[in-house]
Amino acid sequence: MTLHSITPVNEEILFGQDEIIVSKTDLQGRLTYVNDVFCRVAEMSTQDVIDQPQSIIRHPDMPRAIFKLLWDTIQAGEEIFAYVKNMSKSGKFYWVFAHVTPSFDEQGKIIGYHSNRRSPDKGEITAISSIYRSLITEENRHPNSKTGMAASFTFLQDMLEEKGQTYSEFVWALRSENNADF
Repeated sequence: MTLHSITPVNEEILFGQDEIIVSKTDLQGRLTYVNDVFCRVAEMSTQDVIDQPQSIIRHPDMPRAIFKLLWDTIQAGEEIFAYVKNMSKSGKFYWVFAHVTPSFDEQGKIIGYHSNRRSPDKGEITAISSIYRSLITEENRHPNSKTGMAASFTFLQDMLEEKGQTYSEFVWALRSENNADF
């Protein structure tokens, strides 16, 4: 199964507020561990996903700029919280509020990444969807994906600068505006 062979379907998969989707990847983003909630929501078995890139669940509505920000942050040894729209094996979508952290060995070297994901509030999804649509629009205005991502990333950075917030501050402001618990 390849990511490009899945056709998105406008049907949402929900998971419980008390459930956590967990995955671990190696340094290249290949999945090394997934929990049962991951498999159920993604509609895939462990065998379907282990050793596959985390992007196997990437929904085409997700701006590449957000993944650039995520990767830049975790490769620098920092954690990040982000809203992500994923896609299941059948093409259905599901939103997550992800907490992604690097995993370190005893010498402090990054050896992989760990992600816990919770179900976000509908108000958060509404707010972030509008911003993500703007980022996707910016990406699509350019002749290729590389320049589109760069332009979208600049657009995101400019928006955050205008708000006087880092991405993390912006994300947490969205959560508090919607009274979400973590």
